[in-house]
Amino acid sequence: MTIYRLSNDLVFPHPSLSDDDGLLAIEGDLSVQRLLLAYSNGIFPWYSDDEPILWWSPDPRFIVYPNNIRTSHSMRKLLKKNTYKITFDTCFRDVISNCSNVRKETGTWITNDMIEAYCKLHELGFAHSVETWHQNKLVGGLYGVSLGKCFFGESMFSTMDNASKAAFISLGKVLVEKEFSIIDCQVHTDHLESLGAVYMPREKFLEIVETGISILPLKLRF
Repeated sequence: MTIYRLSNDLVFPHPSLSDDDGLLAIEGDLSVQRLLLAYSNGIFPWYSDDEPILWWSPDPRFIVYPNNIRTSHSMRKLLKKNTYKITFDTCFRDVISNCSNVRKETGTWITNDMIEAYCKLHELGFAHSVETWHQNKLVGGLYGVSLGKCFFGESMFSTMDNASKAAFISLGKVLVEKEFSIIDCQVHTDHLESLGAVYMPREKFLEIVETGISILPLKLRF
């Protein structure tokens, strides 16, 4: 299977040309224009500091329908007690930095260049964070990219029990209200499966993304 090397031109090969693991292309850059083009075509960057930029589009895709998020009885009790305070877009850089730090022990794809690139997307209104607070301390959260009616989740972190779940469930409620079609989770994790994520054929995923990003306004407002 051919892995495509990107040039300075803003173009990607079709996602169907990725290898069995979902790797589609290498190199390129993390400019706003290229990242938005990638997400609008179901492609995302995922690499380590010692690697070139790697671009992926796995098949099948792991996704959540916002109105199908699974909330356990214990989580409903926790949210009802207001143990945590949930906010949106109040400290994006802190959230992405915490996501990076939590994963340093096992290796992180959230490099310094990735942090700066997604902070730029946030400044322009395309990347968003959800924050979980306990006694005025940031204890969990998540971030991702939003285009049209599609939210592309990137990473989450938690330093207290269920703090990232609280952020995810709270995000889901907002996205249901705003009639979002999908939350992209990219690849399988047990944590996301427990929240209702399921596999979807890439072809169907790309159809949903194409439809979702055609709906204005393009930017999410909390």
